[in-house]
Amino acid sequence: MSTHYKKIALELNIAEKQVSTTAGLLDEGATVPFISRYRKEMTGSLDEVQVAAIRDRIQQLRELDKRREAILKSLAEMGKLTPELEKQVNEAETMVALEDIYLPYRPKRKTRATAAREKGLQPLADLILAQNRIDLELEAAKYIDEEKGVNSTEEALAGARDIIAEHISENAEVRTKIRSLFLEKGTFQSKVITGKEDAGIKYKDYFDWTEPVKSAPSHRILAMRRGEKEEMLWLDIQPPEDMAIDALEQLLVKANNESSQQVKLAIADGYKRLLKPSMETEIRLFTKKKADEEAIGVFAENARQLLLAAPLGQKRTMAIDPGFRTGCKVVCLDEQGKLLEYTAIFPHTGAGGVKEAEKTTKHLFEKYNIEAIAIGNGTAGRETELFVRGLNLPGVNIVMVNESGASIYSASDAAREEFPDKDVTVRGAVSIGRRLMDPLAELVKIDPKSIGVGQYQHDVDQNKLQTSLDDTVISCVNAVGVELNTASKQILAYVSGLGPQLAQNIVDHRNEHGAFKRRDQLKKVARLGDKAFEQAAGFLRIHDAANPLDTSAVHPERYSLVEQMAKDLKCSVKELMGDTQLRKSIPLQKYVSETVGLPTLNDIMAELAKPGRDPREQFEAFSFTDGVNAIGDLKIGMKLPGIVTNITNFGAFVDIGVHQDGLVHLSQITNRFIKDPNEVLKVHQKVEVTVTEVDANRKRISLSMKVNEAREQPKPREQPKYQPKPVMVKKVQEQPETDMAIKLAALRGKFK
Repeated sequence: MSTHYKKIALELNIAEKQVSTTAGLLDEGATVPFISRYRKEMTGSLDEVQVAAIRDRIQQLRELDKRREAILKSLAEMGKLTPELEKQVNEAETMVALEDIYLPYRPKRKTRATAAREKGLQPLADLILAQNRIDLELEAAKYIDEEKGVNSTEEALAGARDIIAEHISENAEVRTKIRSLFLEKGTFQSKVITGKEDAGIKYKDYFDWTEPVKSAPSHRILAMRRGEKEEMLWLDIQPPEDMAIDALEQLLVKANNESSQQVKLAIADGYKRLLKPSMETEIRLFTKKKADEEAIGVFAENARQLLLAAPLGQKRTMAIDPGFRTGCKVVCLDEQGKLLEYTAIFPHTGAGGVKEAEKTTKHLFEKYNIEAIAIGNGTAGRETELFVRGLNLPGVNIVMVNESGASIYSASDAAREEFPDKDVTVRGAVSIGRRLMDPLAELVKIDPKSIGVGQYQHDVDQNKLQTSLDDTVISCVNAVGVELNTASKQILAYVSGLGPQLAQNIVDHRNEHGAFKRRDQLKKVARLGDKAFEQAAGFLRIHDAANPLDTSAVHPERYSLVEQMAKDLKCSVKELMGDTQLRKSIPLQKYVSETVGLPTLNDIMAELAKPGRDPREQFEAFSFTDGVNAIGDLKIGMKLPGIVTNITNFGAFVDIGVHQDGLVHLSQITNRFIKDPNEVLKVHQKVEVTVTEVDANRKRISLSMKVNEAREQPKPREQPKYQPKPVMVKKVQEQPETDMAIKLAALRGKFK
């Protein structure tokens, strides 16, 4: 195990002690947020990304060890385990290298080579492979045996070549060489399947497409694979065949005689029949894995940004799920998101419906003293927004809310449990309103794959996607903190150390015994022991608690330390938290001990200054351009406000209020060259775009965010001309290390 720690330390450029300590904490059941927040002295202040990278790498190395043990056991049982082979197995550093070593010994179905061995042709194959000068015809004649099915010298030589071909295809050095050649020089080729031109029009760009394997971006790999899966495209990986044969001959042909000619024939056959198909399968899997990792990184980062979108806060809110024929479902919520009343209005079905809708909306607005109105951005969203704005309701924020996933939530077990007697439209409207008040608290109730961000998220490895999303949601929830007395069981489940069952137990205890008044009352919750309390307590807040530290991220294990500080200053903890000068007068070095260092003390001081501070940005109101409600209203050259809804490797999608997001291609995001949209944009960012192209039939809108060159560059001749190039995938390692998902993907990329 210490070897693993040393290896990880070198890979992550940290001390071996940091790795071993972190691994110990993880093995004891500590979570990533807890370790990075409350065990800084033990880990040397490793952040979430580094802790998670250690966790993932240790798991990967342990799986490698497990497979290594299984292979050694299998080889021993077969009687094939020599000291040299055992050394090779023990020194293999990757799963690919390990499997290459084991491949010749792996039990397999009957092959042409095994049939040739059964005919006794292995010695002839060994003789040919030695490539000495011999009378090949004479030697082959010795193996003619009609009872064994060898009727001629040519049949003997053919069988020997089959053995050599299989030997070559299973040779670890050969496979490494050809694998590298496929990755460096291979090409993806996709073509439309004859007769599918019309049905597969969305894959038109790939009807006749060729691209190098090593530079193909993840979104194009996943798009081609989806087209192949839907039987619209034919997809193949074409290797540089001549180069492959030449490389094999240089590696394996040692002479120029009859035996060498037989080896060349075996190379050509083995490559075409065995090695090439095997490598194509491997490269498909490898490029899929790489594309998955990049797509998952994009998705996780988008999800993170959406989860951490600015909350409106606790405001009395009216939420409207818009519709034309079926009307608009209206709900009124109190400051905590509790449903007060619901009804339906029909502002789009004629004069009578409009008048009644106006009357009902104004009545509810006044009855509940509404402070904000949330309107879903789906069908009839813009029309409903215009209707509400036309009412001129005083002092109210009217906000269009992305309703992606609201319908998924409304039909979920969580929604049915909370509103068993309400239909899905009421539940959906409630979700829209709560999403405005606190996006994080509401979106955790929805499968992250359904919240409207990402890139081919349904095509990637679902287990890896779920792991990444769990990491992202856990990171967000614990970074913001959770109000213990109002949190749903869904968000409580993501708190460090809890999980679904303990979250349910907390809610049950709260319902039975009333609100928690102190953090230590958590220990009275069924099955919530000391370990879970240690992991969770610092991330749970109690508003207006008797102990002011219960409202902060100061961990209960450090309460006595803060109380000692207050005692030394002859003041109360509450006074200490409210007085900047008192806090500045604290000599932090005085409180350093074996278990508490300056990192923790600085965190404590930050919390005392702003207890329970929300790291999310302040909410800002936004509105779309009046009169631009549908794709038909767009004109080339229009400048419009918009909101970034999704970021991919090739650009960003922006909602401009016409029920169809437009694409700002990577080359149109800014005047300077960028490799990654995340360098400039984030989900939910407010931007100004220019309409550059509209294809109403295909529902495609092209947008640009480029600033006018003449205004931005007074001397354009001094500005080098930039010719847009094909979009190249940015290696994850090069992306800005500003978030957990991207940095994790980068670190994982080093371990392949």
